[in-house]
Amino acid sequence: MDEFCNSTFWNLSLLKSPEADLPLCFEQTVLVWIPLGFLWLLAPWQLYRIYRSRTKRFAITKFYLAKQVFVVCLLILAAIDLSLALTEDTGQATIPPVKYTNPILYLCTWLLVLVIQHCRQCCIQKNSWFLSMFWILSLLCGIFQFQTLIRALLQDSKSNMAYSCLFFVSYGFQIVILILSAFSESSDSTHVPSATASFLSSITFSWYDSTVLKGYKHPLTIEDVWDVEEKLKAKSLTSKFETIMTKDLQKVRQALQRRLKKSQQSPEGTSHGLTKKQSQSQDVLVLEDAKKKKKKSEATKDFPKSWLVKALFKTFYVVILKSFILKLAYDILLFLNPQLLKFLIGFVKDPDSYPWVGYIYAILMFAVTLIQSFFLQCYFQFCFVLGMTVRTTIIASVYKKILKYFAWEPSFKEQVNSIRKKELRNLLRFSQLQTILIFVLHLTPTLVSVITFSVYVLVDSQNVLNAEKAFTSITLFNILRFPLSMLPMVISSVIQASVSVDRLERYLGSDDLDLSAIRHVCHFDKAVQFSEASFTWDRDLEATIQDVNLDIKPGQLVAVVGTVGSGKSSLISAMLGEMENVHGHITIKGSIAYVPQQAWIQNGTIKDNILFGSEYNEKKYQQVIEACALLPDLEMLPGGDMAEIGEKGINLSGGQKHRVSLARATYQDADIYILDDPLSAVDTHVGKHIFNKVVGPNGLLSGKTRILVTHGIHFLPQVDEIVILGKGTILEKGSYSDLMDKKGVFAKNWKTFMKHSGPEGEATVDNDSEEEDGDCGLIPTVEEIPDDAASLTMRRENSLRRTLSRSSRSGSRHGKSLKSSLKIKSVNALNKKEEVVKGQKLIKKEFVETGKVKFSIYLKYLQAVGWWSLLFIVIFYVLNYVAFIGSNLWLSAWTSDSEKQNGTDNSPSQRDMRIGVFGALGIAQGIFLLSSSLWSIYACRNASKTLHRQLLTNILRAPMSFFDTTPTGRIVNRFAGDISTVDDTLPQTLRSWLLCFFGIVSTLVMICMATPIFIIIIIPLSILYISVQVFYVATSRQLRRLDSVTKSPIYSHFSETVSGLPVIRAFEHQQRFLANSEKQIDTNQKCVFSWITSNRWLAIRLELVGNLIVFCSALLLVIYKNSLTGDTVGFVLSNALNITQTLNWLVRMTSEAETNIVAVERINEYINVDNEAPWVTDKKPPADWPKKGEIQFNNYQVRYRPELDLVLKGITCNIKSTEKVGVVGRTGAGKSSLTNCLFRILESAGGQITIDGIDIASIGLHDLRGRLTIIPQDPILFSGNLRMNLDPFNKYSDEEIWRALELAHLKSFVAGLQLGLLHEVTEGGDNLSIGQRQLLCLGRAVLRKSKILVLDEATAAVDLETDSLIQTTIRNEFSQCTVITIAHRLHTIMDSDKIMVLDSGKIVEYGSPEELLSNMGPFYLMAKEAGIESVNHTEL
Repeated sequence: MDEFCNSTFWNLSLLKSPEADLPLCFEQTVLVWIPLGFLWLLAPWQLYRIYRSRTKRFAITKFYLAKQVFVVCLLILAAIDLSLALTEDTGQATIPPVKYTNPILYLCTWLLVLVIQHCRQCCIQKNSWFLSMFWILSLLCGIFQFQTLIRALLQDSKSNMAYSCLFFVSYGFQIVILILSAFSESSDSTHVPSATASFLSSITFSWYDSTVLKGYKHPLTIEDVWDVEEKLKAKSLTSKFETIMTKDLQKVRQALQRRLKKSQQSPEGTSHGLTKKQSQSQDVLVLEDAKKKKKKSEATKDFPKSWLVKALFKTFYVVILKSFILKLAYDILLFLNPQLLKFLIGFVKDPDSYPWVGYIYAILMFAVTLIQSFFLQCYFQFCFVLGMTVRTTIIASVYKKILKYFAWEPSFKEQVNSIRKKELRNLLRFSQLQTILIFVLHLTPTLVSVITFSVYVLVDSQNVLNAEKAFTSITLFNILRFPLSMLPMVISSVIQASVSVDRLERYLGSDDLDLSAIRHVCHFDKAVQFSEASFTWDRDLEATIQDVNLDIKPGQLVAVVGTVGSGKSSLISAMLGEMENVHGHITIKGSIAYVPQQAWIQNGTIKDNILFGSEYNEKKYQQVIEACALLPDLEMLPGGDMAEIGEKGINLSGGQKHRVSLARATYQDADIYILDDPLSAVDTHVGKHIFNKVVGPNGLLSGKTRILVTHGIHFLPQVDEIVILGKGTILEKGSYSDLMDKKGVFAKNWKTFMKHSGPEGEATVDNDSEEEDGDCGLIPTVEEIPDDAASLTMRRENSLRRTLSRSSRSGSRHGKSLKSSLKIKSVNALNKKEEVVKGQKLIKKEFVETGKVKFSIYLKYLQAVGWWSLLFIVIFYVLNYVAFIGSNLWLSAWTSDSEKQNGTDNSPSQRDMRIGVFGALGIAQGIFLLSSSLWSIYACRNASKTLHRQLLTNILRAPMSFFDTTPTGRIVNRFAGDISTVDDTLPQTLRSWLLCFFGIVSTLVMICMATPIFIIIIIPLSILYISVQVFYVATSRQLRRLDSVTKSPIYSHFSETVSGLPVIRAFEHQQRFLANSEKQIDTNQKCVFSWITSNRWLAIRLELVGNLIVFCSALLLVIYKNSLTGDTVGFVLSNALNITQTLNWLVRMTSEAETNIVAVERINEYINVDNEAPWVTDKKPPADWPKKGEIQFNNYQVRYRPELDLVLKGITCNIKSTEKVGVVGRTGAGKSSLTNCLFRILESAGGQITIDGIDIASIGLHDLRGRLTIIPQDPILFSGNLRMNLDPFNKYSDEEIWRALELAHLKSFVAGLQLGLLHEVTEGGDNLSIGQRQLLCLGRAVLRKSKILVLDEATAAVDLETDSLIQTTIRNEFSQCTVITIAHRLHTIMDSDKIMVLDSGKIVEYGSPEELLSNMGPFYLMAKEAGIESVNHTEL
């Protein structure tokens, strides 16, 4: 090599001087060839990648042009250098080869760079990471030659002037190119810039600066967050995963089949195949009952296993491999710092070492920590994004599986397994174990160091503990701290992941929907044909539909009738493919539109629900909403058909939901319409209107095939064919006249029920019926059958709206059609609409906080923790770190002993004292940490208990209006999510914050004690640190809020899809819902991705601050070398190296604390909700009150909220003891308001109600409500067994309960159940029919036997048979009680003693039925409309 350069290649003596330098030959060869070799080795691979990813999107940008121009300049400089080398007269015989070899290499290299840059711009539009690395390497290697040439010029100004100038200019151009490479190409404003970010921008996350700045200036919105790259979107991920999953799952299924065959061949082998029904119950969304799990464990143990993790690995193996390489590199570098520390201590101890050696060590230490930071943060970015993509893939795959899966049984049952006290006890036990584990793991490095040093000095008297050994060891031991602290979390996460994987494999690995029995054909003479069709809900049970043969011709209107439980809805479900086929098949010709028995409404506008993805046709749309009797509703709703419908139609009544569901089906241009009892939840006259305008022979659907399940037998004469079902089989079928002629089951039932209902059922709706309603002085409207608590208020609001707009609307009915009244709005109408809107907004939008959490919230939590507890916790943490500082100072003093004694061993007593005190300080750290942790656990548990008690107490005392305007999910979220955060997450976050905070303070104190000058450096670093934190916290906090906000729609849509699966599949809208789900997942993904990136943005900057602390500490130690000792150096640097991670965690914990304290903020919001009246007052009614049951209303007035008008306007009447009073009136008349006032759900705005002479406003709510009984309009049941639902307080004996069941006509049904009274009721009673739920509520009322009974339209939504049973029991069992019945069907109250007719909150008539019928007033007109002419018409 000497000949190659014509100078010395290597001379070690050059380094052994204060002015050390490298030989020029070494700099011109090795240091030149390293970067060039790196480039040429990787160039083929880089060009191949560019070729494979070519996309033909060439764009000339200013950055591209600038880089190309400067590389061309480098090319010219290389050419000049070569020409100079060839023409220069050196005075030597031959030109040194290095003179022309290097310029030639550079010429080729710059040409290669030009090609690579051009190709990347054409195909990728992103700077190459390896080109950036090449420029960095080239500059780092060139810096040595740079300083050598400067020295040479300073010694001899004429030495190699031309070559030096060319090198300096070339070096400058390379710096400029590197700077240009740091900038990113511009990207689409909606897409994440990481796709086009430069290498340097990527590793420092500088492309995210603009988001952080934006988040600092104002709270981020969803529009401020960039979309994720296409490859990270749900559709791309799911497509890739499902391809791999299908192959792997097929292999595992084949292996499972072989295993099952072997087990069947063995004598004792039994097959445990997984049925679709069972697999459904294993889904991640279904919380199974423990008993059920035990029973089904055997039946569900065989399923495809151990494939999901493999499939996920194959999908994401590239990312996993990259992460592994980065982490491996980081861990290797992690062990370099202790060695550098050892060298630096040796440098300080050696008085003859040259200063440049110390500077090299300091720079190397900084470089190593900086590279570590880059590796670690890139590794974390990969891992977190991997977690996000895996989550996205699983959610999207499960959703996709749902859409094509078998019948989804409604088993979302949340059963509370333990009371709050038990939960807290378990949490306490868990926290104690966790604290002890943290204590052991935190103490481990300390104990290891104590034991190691003790053993080292005790085994051999020649072993002397010096600074190099001690602090190098301490630094190595500290490396263990983070993995050990993470170990409990890792173990917990692995266990949770294994459980989740098992459940996901069980679910995703189950068989797909088998639709082979449902045959869709194009050419067939029948619309629907059942051929020996038998279907079941579960293979283990007998067939629900048995041997059905049925032909339905195109264009026919077929009615399906039968008693409760006869199989009507099951027949429909079989057609839709929602049941298991036993044998036979169903042939269907054409598309299907479906109206389910329980209306399914999406969260969106009424218009969206009706269109359901179809194109808008104004004429058709107007026809549909008019035919479905929706125009009156659209008039009163703000925004008309653009009014938002709440979750599950929460702000619509039951009838409104049914009519929207019917309008959705009617609007679709389908061939077959399947209508599952859509008329049961509407008023009689509305039902007739809908039948005539939509379903009947002259309706919009005439000419289409219609299958109508109905209880309204008065429609049957108008249908083409009637099918009577009983126990899953067809009992009779034929036309109305044929069946009546047969005098079979149908004819017999027809005569029975027509006798009960009288001509009411045969009345038809003519075009003038609405006008007649208007003339009678009562407000014509729709039905009053809400399905939930919130819709009760909707009905109340209707009262106000109708009162306000009565005159204008009644006038408009005569002057113009409803259709035109919706389309044409005058200025006056708009003004009135605005007035109505004030009371219309039912569901309040959930308040989302922005900006910082108020300091008062922190004080609220700390007050709940307890100020004394807080003081002692802080004191123990301080003592822990005092002991920590003490142990470090003691170790420093111990290592200085060796220097004082010139390397000889201390005396045994001195040595033992050093070991003893060091060990004692280590143990003290552990004790103080354990004490503070345990104390904090008890204090935080007390805080959680206090907040939960305050929340529960206040919510139970909240008025009913609060529950009407607040969705149940929000309240549950406070008790579940927010209390869980306060129970578990917040205490851990605060403990971690205190540990990090005191850890940093103690470290800085120790560094400043050793080198006081460091205080000057702390100030700018602290400013930098606080600035980064302020910027980050504002952005991170808002991103977490956005994450929560965007996550809710995913699960709402998921839940919505599950509840509407039969409708979605019937309409064949799976792809639309899948696309919507993917869109919502991607919206959430971009928030999660942005939050992940914000963490990395923060971490890289905080670690830079930590790295600067290390560098400055090392630099100061080199500068002040002569005044320091080795033990001080070790003491300072071992702590400085530990500060980087702690700094990172402190800001993370600060952000987490502020994020989690939001839970306290949300709890506090509900703690401060206004209360209703006291439950118990000093004035108590007599024990036997009410004895008579006399009720007096005296000028009683009420309004729902202070800003609204009165809904009851001076009600005055007397209800005598044991009197039976029927209350009637159109929707909004105030019927339900009357019952709400009796229970003081609404408080008086004037007047009073007295029961047996006692003003109900003067006693406590519990004393009042406990003495009255109501059978509500909507039967309310709870998760639990039947006995608990009948007797929640366990007051009655089994004999009394069976007696109540007998009176409620449920004894035979309950006796037939396997578990009898212990039969489990699912949430809301979904596993019972509506009729059975109503009868259970009747049984509950029979048990209580209150003197006053209120029936709030209790028979509105049941068939006539169930209605008859309820009326019979009420007459017999409550003959000695005062009964108030709000009537929906007039015949149910015609035998009452008195009838109260309400209109607009006033009593317009009150008297016996005979009197009112003879008065020819409003009641007479209502009875006439229903076809009732006398009381005898309805006697049973």
